[in-house]
Amino acid sequence: MADSQVPWGLDALNGAVSEQARNSKPSWYLVSTEDRMIPPDAQRAMSKRTGSATTEVKGSHAVYVSQPQAVAAIIAKAAKGVAVAAR
Repeated sequence: MADSQVPWGLDALNGAVSEQARNSKPSWYLVSTEDRMIPPDAQRAMSKRTGSATTEVKGSHAVYVSQPQAVAAIIAKAAKGVAVAAR
């Protein structure tokens, strides 16, 4: 898991946000129902707050390891959704 998480630089703190992406771009959220780091109810609240299309799967905090097919399906769904919106 450590190989997939890279450190971020301090320059990330200097960025300016002109418009919140959640107000103008579609988003998708995968709730991991067995997550012990971020409670599933908190995940649902974050997803609702951002207006994301939400899918729930039984998986741990490292859902991309425990449920790679579900993660790939969400990515494919998002890619198709963005492609349709761009037409």
